[in-house]
Amino acid sequence: MINVQDIYKSFGDNDVLRGISAKFEAGKISLIIGGSGSGKSTLLKCMVGLHEPNKGKVLYQDQDFTRMNFEERIPIRKEIGMLFQNSALFDSMTVEENITFPLQMFSDMSKKERIERANFCLERVNLEGRNKLYPAELSGGMKKRVGIARAIAMTPKYLFCDEPNSGLDPRTSIVIDELIQDITEEYNTTTVVVTHDMNSVMGIGQYILFLYQGEKKWEGSNKEIAHTDVEELNDFVFASPFMKIAKEKF
Repeated sequence: MINVQDIYKSFGDNDVLRGISAKFEAGKISLIIGGSGSGKSTLLKCMVGLHEPNKGKVLYQDQDFTRMNFEERIPIRKEIGMLFQNSALFDSMTVEENITFPLQMFSDMSKKERIERANFCLERVNLEGRNKLYPAELSGGMKKRVGIARAIAMTPKYLFCDEPNSGLDPRTSIVIDELIQDITEEYNTTTVVVTHDMNSVMGIGQYILFLYQGEKKWEGSNKEIAHTDVEELNDFVFASPFMKIAKEKF
C-alpha cells in the first residue's frame, strides 16, 4: 500500500498541489483523474521521487519515502515499475534489450536468465517472438505493451502508469486496460494510473481520486462515480453525450 499524506507542491508562486491525502491499496487499480493543470502528474511524480513535495509524506508500507536520501530510496525504487506516456523505449535497442535493461542494471541475473525473463514478459503481453524488433517497427499499441513488459520485468510491488492509453484507438485501449488489470491481480501490485480516458474510469477504476485545481475534490469507485453530486466531477466525467448515456446505465 502507498499512503499519501497532506502533500503540498509549489513551483515558484504556483501552488500545484494543496493538501492531497489518499491511500492506494495492493491488488487494486487506482486512477488519478482531473483536467489539465489539476496536479495529477505532479502527484505521481511526487510519489516516485521525481519531484520533492514542499510538505507532506509518501509512505510505502509505512516507510517514509519523502524523508529518505537517494541511497535509502534504492530498495523501494527497485520494487517500482513505470509505464510512461510515450512508452519511453530506447530507439537504438531491440524489444528484448529494452526489457532486459532494468534487469541488467538492478538484478544479479545471468544473461540467459534475463532473456528467459524477457520471453516470459513478452508472452505475458502477447508479443511472443518480437524480441529482435526495434521500436520503429512497432505500432503504438505494441510499444505500450513492450513498455508494460519492461515495467513488470522486475516483478514490481508498485506499478505506475502515466496516460497508458494516450494516442491509442478504443480497441487497443481496452487491451491495455485489461493487461494492467490482469497484472495487478496476478502480482497483487499497488497500481496507480494517471488517465484522461473515461472508458478506463468506468472499466477498471476500483479507486478513483479526482483532483481539481490542486485539491482532492472526490474519491470513490467507478460504481459510485455515476451517483456523485460533485459538480466539477460531473462536468469532467460526463461532458460528452456518450458518457451521459453511460451514466444513466449505472
